[in-house]
Parts: sequence; C-alpha cells; structure tokens
Amino acid sequence: MHRIRLTHIDLTPHPRYLLLLLAASFVAAADAQPQMSTEASYKTPSPELVALADAPNTPLISVSPVHDHIVLLEVPSLGTISDLAQPELRIAGLRINPRTNGPSRDRYYTGLTIRRLSDIDELRVAGLPTPLYLGNLSWSPDGTWIAFTHEADDGIELWVVEIKQGTARRLVGPRVNASYGRPFVWNHDSRTLVARVVPEDRGPAPERAAVPVGPVIQQSLGREAQARTYQDLLTDETDEALFEHYLNARVAVVELDGSLEEIGSGGLISRAEPSPDGAFLLVETLHRPFSYTVPVRRFPRRIEVWARDGTGVKTIADLPLGDEIAPGFDSVAPGPRAVGWRDGNAATLHWVEAQDGGDARVDSLVRDRMLLLAAPFEDKPRPVANLGSRFQDVQWGAGNLALVSEYWRRDRQTRTWVIQPDSDNSSPVLLWSRSSEDRYRNPGRPVTNRTDRGSVLTTSEDGATLFLIGQGASPDGNRPFVDKLDLRSGETSRLWRSEAPYYEMPIALLDGEANSILTRRESADKPPNYFVRNLANDTLEQVTNFPHPTPQLAGVTRELVRYGRADGVQLTGTLYLPTGHNESDGPLPMLMWAYPIEFKDASFAGQVQDSPYEFTRMSYWGALPMLTQGWAVLDDPKLPIIGEGNKEPNDGYREQLVAGAAAAVKAMVDRGVADPDRIAIGGHSYGAFMTANLLAHSDLFRAGIARSGAYNRTLTPFGFQSEERSFWKAPEVYFAMSPFMHAEKVDEPILMIHGVADNNSGTFPVQSERFFAALQGHGASARLVMLPHESHGYRARESILHMLWEQSEFLQYHVERGQARSKTTVGSEEPGE
Repeated sequence: MHRIRLTHIDLTPHPRYLLLLLAASFVAAADAQPQMSTEASYKTPSPELVALADAPNTPLISVSPVHDHIVLLEVPSLGTISDLAQPELRIAGLRINPRTNGPSRDRYYTGLTIRRLSDIDELRVAGLPTPLYLGNLSWSPDGTWIAFTHEADDGIELWVVEIKQGTARRLVGPRVNASYGRPFVWNHDSRTLVARVVPEDRGPAPERAAVPVGPVIQQSLGREAQARTYQDLLTDETDEALFEHYLNARVAVVELDGSLEEIGSGGLISRAEPSPDGAFLLVETLHRPFSYTVPVRRFPRRIEVWARDGTGVKTIADLPLGDEIAPGFDSVAPGPRAVGWRDGNAATLHWVEAQDGGDARVDSLVRDRMLLLAAPFEDKPRPVANLGSRFQDVQWGAGNLALVSEYWRRDRQTRTWVIQPDSDNSSPVLLWSRSSEDRYRNPGRPVTNRTDRGSVLTTSEDGATLFLIGQGASPDGNRPFVDKLDLRSGETSRLWRSEAPYYEMPIALLDGEANSILTRRESADKPPNYFVRNLANDTLEQVTNFPHPTPQLAGVTRELVRYGRADGVQLTGTLYLPTGHNESDGPLPMLMWAYPIEFKDASFAGQVQDSPYEFTRMSYWGALPMLTQGWAVLDDPKLPIIGEGNKEPNDGYREQLVAGAAAAVKAMVDRGVADPDRIAIGGHSYGAFMTANLLAHSDLFRAGIARSGAYNRTLTPFGFQSEERSFWKAPEVYFAMSPFMHAEKVDEPILMIHGVADNNSGTFPVQSERFFAALQGHGASARLVMLPHESHGYRARESILHMLWEQSEFLQYHVERGQARSKTTVGSEEPGE
C-alpha cells in the first residue's frame, strides 16, 4: 500500500474561518492511481449522492392540546454557506445573531398547514410572512390559537394563528429577545402571552477597542473548581459587555389584539413564566460575576416571584456562580434547583435542594429533598419527598397526585414514586425501580394532557388509572404500546401493541379513555404517515399521505443482524445491501458506521434497540450514502464498553472496542456479504474517536472516516463522554484511550473532517488539526478537511455535498480497489496491545 503525505495550505491569517483542504505534496508509489483533488474549492459528488442530499424532508406535526387538529410544519431543504457566513456572536456558550437578537443557528420551518382530525380536512394558513422562518411554535391551552416566532430581517417577531379562521397576524414587531431561553409563554387564559422583549432604549452594541487596554486576567483562590471543556466562552470585558447587551430584556404581557404592556424592571432575564392561574410570574435574572470557564447556564441567577403587574413578591434564591460544583455526574450545585410551577394547581412553586451539599462523594441517605411553596409565598417551604438519589423529573396530576423520578448515574438506577403532595402524613409509594440500561423493562412514559392549569397526568375519571406509551423494546425489536396502569395495585394491562410488518408509534391519546389514538405508522418500504386508530372498533384512518422521499432507492434491503462478541456479549447491527444485490452475488466493499456506548451491566449491553419494520430512510449523514455507490453498509453495529462492579467501562475501552469490531467484521465476512480486504470504519464525534482508536490498535479495517472528533484526551482533562474521572485520577486511562498518543500505530488511511466553528464540548477543531500533524509527522496516509463556518453538525448544502464527495472519493481510492494489505488477519491486534 503506497503512502500519501499531505500538508494543508494556510489560505488566510485566520484559518479557522476558511476551508483548509489539503495540500499539494504527494509521495506515492509509481503505480498509484490518480490522486484525490486538493483544490481549495467545494466539490460536487455523483448525481446519486446529490439527489440524496436534496431529497425532500418529511413534514413534522404538532398536535392540539384538545386533540382536534394537527399542524404540519414544512422542513426546509439544506441552506447555503452564505447563510452560515452571516455575522455571529459566540459568547457564554451561546451563538447569537446580532442582527436579530436571536439564535444564529436555530432550525426553522418554512411552511404551516392545519389539518382537522374529524374529517381530515386541510387548511392552508393565510397571512403568513413570506418567506417564513418559523420557530418556537406553541399552542394556546384551549387549542384555539398557535403562537410562533418569525425571524425577520431586522429582528424576531411574535405571530399568532387563529385555528378556526386559518389566519395569521403579527402581535409584536422585531423586538422579541430570543437570545437565550423561551422567548414567550402562553398565559392560562389563552388570550394573553408573556414575552421577553428588547428594551426600546437599549442603545447600540458595545464595540471592541482596536487596541487592548490591558491583559485578560483570571485568578484561582485555592478552591476546587473543576469544569469540562466548553466552547464559545466569554474571553474578555468586551465579551461581558456584549453578553449584557444582547441578553438585556423586559417582560411584556401581550394581548391578542397586539397591545403590549411592559412590567417590572429590565435585566438579563432568562425566564418569565406565568403561574397556572396567571396571577404571578416566575422570573429568573442573570447577573455578575460572570465566568470565562463555564457557560451561561452556570452563571449567577436570581429567582423571584413577581405579581401580575411586575411588583416583586418573593425572592426564592440568589444562586452564585456554579463553577465549583463537586466532580462527578451525580454532583449538583447546592441551593434550590429545578424551580417551577406545580401544574394543575393555582400558584404553587416546587423545587429540590441537595441534602449532601451537592457532593456525590459524600455519604447521605437523603440526596435530594423536594419542597412546595404556595401563594402568597409567606410560609416556610413544605417538604413532600426525600430522595435517595438525584431528582430527575416530576409529573403532576390534577388532584392530590404526582409522580417523582430519581436517578443515580453511577449505578444507572432509576426509581419512580407516587406521592400525595397535599397530604402531610402520606408516604411515597414506589412505582418502578430498574436500571436505566434495561430497555426491556422500561414501563413507558405516563401520558399527560395540556390544560389551562398546565400539563397534568391523563387519568381515568376516578383518578386511579394512568395511561402509558412506550417504545416496547424486546428481543424481537421495538414494538410500541399503550398500557393502562392501576395505581392501586400497580398492575398494568395492555390496550394495544404494534404488530409486524409495521412499526407504529403512538403519538397522542385522542380521548380520556384511550379509545382512539393518533399514531405514526411505517414499514420497511413505506414511509411514516399519521393515522387515527380506533381501538374500540379496530379501525384505522389515514391522516397524512407523505410520499417516499427517495424512491430511487426503494429497492435497498435492510436486516437486523445478530452475532456474538468473543466474551459472550450478544451484539446487533443493521445490514443494508444496495438495490439489486443478492448475497449470492458475492461480497461487496463495506462501510461500518458506529458509536460506542458505555454500560455498567453486561446483560443489558446486547439488548435490541431497533425495529426491523422501521422505514429505511436514506440520509446523507451517516454511512447509507455509500449504498448508492454499490457498497454494503453495516449501520450502528453495537460496540458496548462495559465496566461492572467497581470497574469503570473505560478501564477496558480498547480491548472491548477491538473485540466488538472484530465480531462485526467476522460476522459480515462469514456471511459472505463483505470482503475482508475492503471494509472501512467510520463515525462522527465519539464515533470519530472510535475510528481513530480502531485504526491505531487493530488491523480490521482498510481505512477510516473520522468526522468532528476529539483525539487527545489530555485536552479534556476533567472528563469526557461518560468518563467522570479527571486526567489526574486516571492518567493511564486517558493515555490509553487517546489515539493522539498512538499516532505512530495508525497504518491505514484516515479521512478527517471537522467544522471550524465546532461548538461541541471537547471536540475543538484543534483536536483534528493536531492529530493530523501527529499522523503526518509519522508518515501516515491522512487527509484533513476543515469546513468553513460549520459547527458540530454540518448544515450548508455546499458542505454536505463536499463531505459526500470526500467520503466517496476517499473510500473508492483507498478501499474499493482491494489491494493486498501487509496484515490481513481478521481480528488481529498489534503485538503487545
């Protein structure tokens, strides 16, 4: 195998903002085929791949709170690189469009239609802005209105649609502050909304001085303040001033006639939520001191209750900067957290407080305590539940009923309790207890119903029965269901379950007794559509008729395959074969695309997580595009990393990773669908990290594709992915897992792609740049592509098409020719590994 040595061209003094396609220096064998292009311009792949990227998106739906209408939302096609190149402010973990005072990278909908479920009649809405950039869609509690934000040229607007009339109109001009948090909330009366607006007297944004006035200084005062690696943080005083400028907001009460009343004082208001009865507001305001090491969600904040006119009623907490939280996933900040209104009640607050100081390392029988405080907020908070692990969630019933869930990350145990929040002498009753890794025992989620007092549990008339909707994981694949749960006995009875050859997922109960349900139904060759299923008379009525998005690929075959790892752990993956190919035709080049998952219990690692009856949608994002080039694909072969008992999963990361990959390769080769000399591995993010490790520590694959990964774990020293130990606690683990430390062992070609504006924690673009430099320094065959303006996921059409071109050309160049390798033993590891 010849080697290609590549260097990248510095096109500009600011290389992070331009495409760093690779260089011009190739050292190749004399018989090498024509090299891949290194011209610094966007490339277009084959017509089949272009068609895949341009395939229409299936609309999304939103169901009315009273279940009489659905809204269809048109998902736009890929945007352009010019869209991403617009001015963007990256501060405090946020990305703000300074032109609109809203998020710079939000996804928008470009069309809206209404469909009545009683007769499936469709109504196109009149009066919508053109072009439409719709976000933050929200139904009024009574289901008669829809509110949404629209991104105009000069700001974010607030619009409403009257369902019966099918007409839209603007309520608030381009003043909505959508820079952080929910920009508006419906009031209980379905006639008013509470919104955050930009102050009219805010003035111009601060400008960065051309010449610095001094150094940027940070100081540690001897207190432990461990934080994971975050991107887009504040860097200096100008960033702080910009942060205060763009998050500055006023709370406004907006009527449906467009009248607006500003209330209370302005500030960095991140939340303004009315109580269920509309008499009060829960308001959160950020304040100094800010941090250069943690994002906005950990900044100091004051949590208050305001009266309807903006007068301050009660300060619930003034929380300090959260940069000194104890290490560990189960540690939290001390003080009130998860503060919110109790749904189904007039005006009662709930929150939890850690009883162990928030430090998971401290032994404590009670970790969290849940408290209630009712209006007029003058009494002491009343405890309603003591939890042995961390609070996870609460669902309120309309009466004296609530479900409280807790979770402990270290042992993956989750418990759900039934409590009577209005009774002082009642004890919580355990409803469910299981490992979060055990998908087969997942009871489903309790169904809730939106009312004028918030979202409450859907119950039978006597309040003794709940309804559950679940994925229905099983050894035969996912089979979604609807169950009834008797709270008195704790027993469940099945009302309905998805049956082969369909995968049918319940979306909403259309009546109080689950006699009629809205479902999304699909099969391996039929795209998802929505149906009304009547359980009483066993009828099915189709609501939508979305076409096949890629009919040219309808002949692709799909199969859930099972195989075992050498240590007995059972694994699965999804095998795809291109249109017209039969297994008897012989082996094909194959691309495997994976993402490792950590487990604490080996018995759960092999549980099936897919359904053989789900629709085969061809996305441009993973490995499936190679089906258009005549390749076989093994998608999502499970690569569990298991650490039982006192062991952590990553203690055996490399060995288990290679063993899982070897099992997948052997299964595909033994079956005869893959040529052992023409198998590539690929992945995105943690899958890229996996790819680099497999190339360094095994000879299973001919080449690898690694997108937006992290390769040197010493650059994420306070934990990464599911690893909560710091580098100083487990240096040998960080070293062993970092492919950067083993760059000299990578002897197969690798394609690395990374967005230069990646904002994902840990996957800084420099990770790919430094790993490429290490590979280049050891003479490896490597190619680095830096996509301008792209974040962790790529969005511009030019970027997506170029990504597909790079992947296709790379795999055809390095893998499809099938040259003999120096090491061909399937499953072999390098000596000493």
